Parts: sequence; C-alpha cells; structure tokens
Amino acid sequence: MERLTENKIVLIVRRTRLDELIARFNTEDQARFYVEHLGADFSDYQAEDRNYKRAVRQTESVLSRHGRLQVVDRAFVPNFIFGPSDTVVALGQDGLVANVLKYLQGQLLVGVNPDADRWEGVLLPFTIAELDGLLPAVFAGQRPVRAVTMAQATLNNGETLCGVNDLFIGPRSHTSARYSISIGGRTETHSSSGIIVSTGLGSTGWLRSILAGAAGIASTLSGRNLKLNDQGAFAWDADYLYFSVREPWPSKTSSASITFGKIASATPLRLVSHMPESGVIFSDGIESDFLHFNAGTLATITLAGRQGRLVI
Repeated sequence: MERLTENKIVLIVRRTRLDELIARFNTEDQARFYVEHLGADFSDYQAEDRNYKRAVRQTESVLSRHGRLQVVDRAFVPNFIFGPSDTVVALGQDGLVANVLKYLQGQLLVGVNPDADRWEGVLLPFTIAELDGLLPAVFAGQRPVRAVTMAQATLNNGETLCGVNDLFIGPRSHTSARYSISIGGRTETHSSSGIIVSTGLGSTGWLRSILAGAAGIASTLSGRNLKLNDQGAFAWDADYLYFSVREPWPSKTSSASITFGKIASATPLRLVSHMPESGVIFSDGIESDFLHFNAGTLATITLAGRQGRLVI
C-alpha cells in the first residue's frame, strides 16, 4: 500500500481488562472462571476486548495510509523516544491521553475514542472515521491546538516527574505522611494523608471530589446548604495550580493552617519529607511510575516548563 506522506505517526495502544486478566490467570478460560465465580459478567470483558482490538486494526489501517506508522503499547511510553516532528495518536480512554501527554516534548497529540458507546471521552474528541480527513489538516498545521499546563515535581537529587491531571505526594499505603510544607513565606510541619496538586485539566477530577467532600462537611456542621457548582474548575492552560492537603492532623508536633492554596511560578510549593520509608510522588493515578519521597528529600512543586498540545 502506498503512503500519502512520509510523516511519522506513533499510535499508542493499551491492554484491555481481558488482557490483564489473562496475564494474571494464564488463559481466558481461567479468567472466565474467576470472574464468573464472583458473580460478574464475563461477556462484558470479552465485548470490550473485541471492540477495542477491532478499533486498533481499523486505526492502524487508516494511519498507515497517511504516514510511517509505529505502534507502541502504553507500558513502553515512559522509555520511548519520540521524534520532534512525530504526530502521536492515543487510542483509548481519557487516562491514556493524560498518561501519554506528560512524556511529550511539544509533539501534537490526537485523542481517538475507540468505543463511543462505552467511553465518554472528554479528551477523545475524534472517531476513527474522522481520521482520514483529520490527518492531512494536522500535518498542514490547519487544526486548532489546545495548550495544557502541567505540574512538575523536582527533587533535590535532580529527578523530575510531570503530571497532566494531578500529582500525589504522600505515603504509599494508608499511613500518615509526615513532611514540612512551605509556600509564600509560610512553613509548618504536617501529618496528613498526603497532598494533591491539580492542574486545570484535572480540576474537574480529584480536586472536584476534594472540594465536594469539604463542602459536604461544612454544610453539615454549619447547617447551611453549601453547593459546590463549578467552583474550583479552571482553564486547561492556566498559569497556576492548586494544592490541597488531605486530612491534616493538628497536634503538639503538627499544624493544619496551610491546607489549600495556589501554586504559581513565583510561589512554588516546597516539601521536605520526614518519612523514613514509603514516601512517594506519582502523577495521574499511575502508581507504578513514581519518585521516592523519603526522609531528607526536598520536592519543589511548580508549573512544568513545557505544555501539552492537544489537537481539537
């Protein structure tokens, strides 16, 4: 088949739930026994798997007509070297788009919804059928692109990690995070369940749930109906982030005054770990991709020096 261009296209795919079950139980029959033994519907796993793999084949066929195609599994994205002019296509759920975006260095990312009946796809504005008309416009620079601000954690050993939706700083398990927190000239010692740093893109996710919980507690204690509405949501390309401390514990050795606020370039958030072990920083819900945040480690949280670029 003759290609229309020599542009490089990188298609990012993921394993399905059925793939994960087969990897765990060795065969599909054993996976079926496990799921059905618990009373769940195994046919839903099979249907999702069939639909996604059909979507992968269709997407590969379309992309191969428009350029030089390379298919990469999500598991290999952290170590994959993207070319500066690569066009990246993510076929999957919203989380796949966020997970890929933080590893790009300005390359355009196209989010494609493989199963519109199953996935709402806030970050997946395109269908497979639209790719034939979309790609030439992308290559020609004729499609609008939306900038996405990212959060970045930088450690005093030089390690860094970016977050497209959010960063979590705290304990690996359900124990107390102990650290010193500093922002805007204020410093105090904390014992909490950890800290969430949210971007504009992530402000309708984890941050919204934190604010909803806070509003519910305040409503009950005050006897007033405090509605959340869209409070807390902010622009994807905003030049600031929000941080929220989860369940801070005030005691003789820990305070709870610095619990929520704005992070900007001029006012980064600085954290020093007091945890001898099990302290971590991870982003976008991917716990396997993390930085160690143990005793003596200084983490500086601020805006990343680059933005993601989503085709819309």
